[in-house]
Amino acid sequence: MNRDEIYEKLKGFLIELFEIPEERISLDAHLSDDLDLDSIDAVDLILKLQEFIGRKVSAEQFRSVRTVRDVIDQVHELLGQAA
Repeated sequence: MNRDEIYEKLKGFLIELFEIPEERISLDAHLSDDLDLDSIDAVDLILKLQEFIGRKVSAEQFRSVRTVRDVIDQVHELLGQAA
């Protein structure tokens, strides 16, 4: 799965789970500052990503994630490790 496909899936999650308008979601959107996600939202997102990639993800793996692009990079890396 490439980064564009991950981005589209992530956008869907953000819209579905947190009712974020699609126009607010961009690669450089900051999860807390731009999209108003808090730590509980982050946990919900990690759970949804675990379901999506089919493997357990530790909060530690996402500790440095700040932007939508960071999430995509982390998921891409995890999918590469699973292959």
